Amino acid sequence: MSVNKVILLGNVGKDPEVRYLDTGIAVATMSLATSERGYTLANGTQVPERTEWHNLVLWRGLAETAEKYIHKGDKLYVEGKIRTRSYDDQAGNKRYVTEIFVDNMEMLTPKAANTGMGAPSPSVQQAPVQPQVGQPMPGTNDNPADDLPF
Repeated sequence: MSVNKVILLGNVGKDPEVRYLDTGIAVATMSLATSERGYTLANGTQVPERTEWHNLVLWRGLAETAEKYIHKGDKLYVEGKIRTRSYDDQAGNKRYVTEIFVDNMEMLTPKAANTGMGAPSPSVQQAPVQPQVGQPMPGTNDNPADDLPF
């Protein structure tokens, strides 16, 4: 048995490049950045943040969705397979490219940020709570044990 599964959560490096094959099938390519935070070792040595860039390939419906809704800087969750291909460059050198063929994608950037609108969509907004006179505000309780979910 073998498994080829990649899960990435990162930010889009540039707007997707979408092309259509002669058969009408859409193919999108874009880069995705994933970063590991920097940290300090016990001896005081600083380890800087490390960013990896991944080449994503999306086909058909995912490519069309990417074309319409994904932009540089958006946060994406993707699942897919790692594939490596090779080609000969103009000088005759063999080059290798590693790509992630995306099977599943979740757009994590809020819709308001995607469209450039300042306010979140109405379904995200919550109405302010108006307490009755003499009743405590929801979430404020003198007995912390009553706030436990079990």
